[in-house]
Amino acid sequence: MQRRTFLLTSAAALAHGTALAQPAAWPLRPVRMLIGYPPGGSTDVAGRLLAEQLSRRLGQQVVVENRPGAGGTVAASAVTRAEPDGYTLMLAASPEVSIAPITMKSMPYDPVRDLQPITLVGQVPFLLVVNPSVPATTLSEFISHAKANPGKLNYSSFGNNTSNHLAGELFKSITGVQATHIPYKGSGPSITDLLGGQVQYTFDTPPAVLEHVRGGKLRALAVATRQRLESAPQVPTFAEAGVPAFTGGTWFGLFAPAKTPNAVVERINAETVAALNSPELKKAFNDRGIIAAPQKPDEFGRFVQSEVAKWKELAAKIGIVAE
Repeated sequence: MQRRTFLLTSAAALAHGTALAQPAAWPLRPVRMLIGYPPGGSTDVAGRLLAEQLSRRLGQQVVVENRPGAGGTVAASAVTRAEPDGYTLMLAASPEVSIAPITMKSMPYDPVRDLQPITLVGQVPFLLVVNPSVPATTLSEFISHAKANPGKLNYSSFGNNTSNHLAGELFKSITGVQATHIPYKGSGPSITDLLGGQVQYTFDTPPAVLEHVRGGKLRALAVATRQRLESAPQVPTFAEAGVPAFTGGTWFGLFAPAKTPNAVVERINAETVAALNSPELKKAFNDRGIIAAPQKPDEFGRFVQSEVAKWKELAAKIGIVAE
């Protein structure tokens, strides 16, 4: 009888311990989604659209938190230091994940080691847009104008060594244009000064510039896609406009801190993929020139590594060194 009591007590204790070891249901409270750029840019637009959908699917509010600075690396650093419990996520763009490792000497984190990839969210091409004061309505006219005024044009970017900074340098290398790079803390401030005429041109994404183009406040000269955008069919591709060697764009992906439980990562992935495949979000993305591109976590991880290799090759080609 004593032995039986001992066995029952041990079994109960084991069952109790197993229950305690089980992870709590997730999410039990709101989830933060950090974005490394100011409100109004393409990453912010995509993040807020996704957060709205995820809030419905998860039954908890997904709160967007903008932490701009240093080409997105300020927000990424904060995410790598956060508790890996699924309550801190990041919608990152290519600069802070695949470009910073080959352009920053002192990286505060290792994107591959310190960030858990969840899914690629979307891909967007760059458009070359100019202030209407620039006397050019085509890409060839713009190149001719820039060459006739070497060093007199300024172009803006999201920040030093970001994707559209490298795109701007690649454009100069291909075309022979001489212009001055003016870095900003994100797409929003960059576009504000472009609209105001403080800079003359930039490379930015459809979500950030198309409304200004449609309103006549900016002029789009070319888009870096193989085919014209459905949302801007009047804008020729760079190949159609005479510069087929130019490519440029960015992507958005969802990350969590490394060591986030697999069950939580899989849940976020499943809900995000479902959201991206929904007609509502697909249309919202398409209207803004974003191509939804959901992936499994391991597939997205391989994509990130390939992107790091691509930018490393480009940086060597155009002479950009880590600073």
